[in-house]
Amino acid sequence: MAPPARRPVHTAYVGAHLFQAGSAAEWGKVALQVLADYASDAQTLAAEDIWSRVRDKLEREPIEDLRIDFEDGYGEHTGYEEDATARAAGAEVAAAMALGNLPPFVGLRVKPARAERTLELLLRSILEGSGGTLPAQFVVTLPKVASADEVTALVHVLEGLEARLHLDSKALALELMVETPLAIMGTDGRCPLPEFVAAARGRCRGAHFGVYDYSSALGIAPAQHGLRHPACDHARQVMQVALAGTGVELSAGSTNVLPVPPRENVRRAWQLHYDDVRHSLASGFYHGWDLHPGQLVTRYAAVYTFFGEWLDSAAPGGGVLEDPAASRMRASLLQRAIDCGAVSR
Repeated sequence: MAPPARRPVHTAYVGAHLFQAGSAAEWGKVALQVLADYASDAQTLAAEDIWSRVRDKLEREPIEDLRIDFEDGYGEHTGYEEDATARAAGAEVAAAMALGNLPPFVGLRVKPARAERTLELLLRSILEGSGGTLPAQFVVTLPKVASADEVTALVHVLEGLEARLHLDSKALALELMVETPLAIMGTDGRCPLPEFVAAARGRCRGAHFGVYDYSSALGIAPAQHGLRHPACDHARQVMQVALAGTGVELSAGSTNVLPVPPRENVRRAWQLHYDDVRHSLASGFYHGWDLHPGQLVTRYAAVYTFFGEWLDSAAPGGGVLEDPAASRMRASLLQRAIDCGAVSR
């Protein structure tokens, strides 16, 4: 499976019971209102050009990648309730496709025990509502992976669904959630992530780090949980080394302090999220999760500022001798900056 030409800078997670055809547009509307209420001018948020680009992005394409969440963001429901939610969510995806409201990338996160049934109900509902067409970049996210056998089991599910639903081979991509210590270091002392990717048999598009499950599994007190904790930095560095050169997109994780009123909390949450995003970008993680519409403001402000600073510093001259590998990385980052709207073509 060839990786998509465009790589999103974030994924927005929406509980499956909350997802509607207009969810992406609604996130944009809420984000624009938060921007107007708490950063109505460039002095508050960033430089004038960054503020304008962020506002334009929120109006034009607020969400680049959306995940319909049937796991933690969905909570505990009966099988009957999840069946109904899966059918309804599939119908909403089809409606969004018809309206042109669907983000460029979309998919769902499953509970492993319910993966096959929920996936089949949702996919059938999409296909029925869309005249047999799936979204172009559809991905299934597998949480809390601890063994290659779990990846193999999901691949078998996806192969069976493609056959039953008459989909193209490997039409269904997958992502791995790195949330357990065993995904970083196996019982034999080796990192098993390359085995996980191999078990995906060409379907693995990304590996997303789960800050809070991983921190809890290590026994770190909740008050100390955060994207920049040294334990999380270590885990992400292992991910980078283990998956370097594979083409698997790495994601840094999320910030769970949300920008909700009062004003002091919004500003504090924005600062934390902005700093988390900048930390991830500087570490070579160009993708993260967003859990609230208000985080879109600081997501794009941080990404656009980072790329603007990088492009300024990367300008020719200054006596820097750049090797071919750095030149290739420069071209890749420039394309990502263009794709997300940080710079114009």
